[in-house]
Amino acid sequence: MEYKEALDWLYGVQMFGVKLGLAGISRLLEELGVSRPRARVIHVAGTNGKGSVCAFAESVARAAGYDTGLFTSPHLVRFNERIRVNGKEIADDEVARLITLVRDHVRDWETPPTFFELTLAIALLYFAERKVDLMILETGMGGRLDATNAVPKDVAVITPVGMDHMQYLGTNLYDIAREKAAIIAWHRPAVCSVQQPEAMRALHEAAQENDTECRIVHEKCERPLGLVGEHQKCNAALALAALRAAIPHFLCSEEQLQRGLLETRWPGRFDEIAPGVILDGAHNPPAMETLVRTWREKHGERKATCIFAGSADKDLNGVLRELSPVVRRWILPPVQSSRIMEPSRLAEVVHVHSNESVSMPGTLAEALQCPDRPLLICGSFFLLGEVLAVLDGRADYRMTAQ
Repeated sequence: MEYKEALDWLYGVQMFGVKLGLAGISRLLEELGVSRPRARVIHVAGTNGKGSVCAFAESVARAAGYDTGLFTSPHLVRFNERIRVNGKEIADDEVARLITLVRDHVRDWETPPTFFELTLAIALLYFAERKVDLMILETGMGGRLDATNAVPKDVAVITPVGMDHMQYLGTNLYDIAREKAAIIAWHRPAVCSVQQPEAMRALHEAAQENDTECRIVHEKCERPLGLVGEHQKCNAALALAALRAAIPHFLCSEEQLQRGLLETRWPGRFDEIAPGVILDGAHNPPAMETLVRTWREKHGERKATCIFAGSADKDLNGVLRELSPVVRRWILPPVQSSRIMEPSRLAEVVHVHSNESVSMPGTLAEALQCPDRPLLICGSFFLLGEVLAVLDGRADYRMTAQ
């Protein structure tokens, strides 16, 4: 298949929906011969900060001379963003070749693998072919039944756990943390961010059940970083702890360490794409609390014009309660995803938490013509992906649920 045809097939698999469980992915990886990677594996779960931790770990390891494979989700604009070797996205022809391979392999399966399972399999095939030294895998959702949990890991990493994906993971913090802590493996180390008490209890219980220790990383990394915000100091420290736990005698000079931290990039996390224009994918209350704190670190009491969109299945009341104090004007554009709450309904929720003016332009392109600065664009990765696609003039933009 050619690239577009291959992606059309892969995106078509989404009609089968989300399927939590490890039986299908375990079978797929075993049959493809990639169920036991030769590379060291860092496996990252949590509610917020997963992508940043993955980005810091990959950048530092690469600066230290290790060959790296990075698997993350979701993508913002292009599918290829999900799979990177040594910091470079997988090429279009490699995507087409590997999708064709897995499509042919599962053609006769009675229960087809999901989009996420197939994407993970493609990533592991690519990493194996490129003979990477280190694989960094970000969970899609949860941990216990997430497809990435079928891959043996050298260290489990848990970033801050909060209330999100409650329809799948549980209705209280302890239950959600137990789902995420289930990536902790027997006799394998775990490193974790400081957590709320109920989440901390769940993590320690999971570690005890696996006869291992969950090291809580309290320190912050005070070296210059490529990502903005006080919270990124915690993410960087967690990433460094993960590298040292995953790779015995991790070799990295001070110059390499500083370069890796400073050159870390992760789009959509307080990402200043133009002077005074910030993109951030915060879409749950804890993430929005962090975004607002970072906004005040940078802008003090100055308020933003905010282009906002949010998924109807998220806690938009909680998100807007956190965000409203730093917004002086709202712009609610339409977004392609069926999961995004339509602007007229969203305006009603905004008015519960804010007395500032609300406008609803007919298109996202019209919204982006706003001359106001500072301009904050946030609330959903669906929105961010479409913004970047519009600004780049891309007609091939497609977003997925995971």
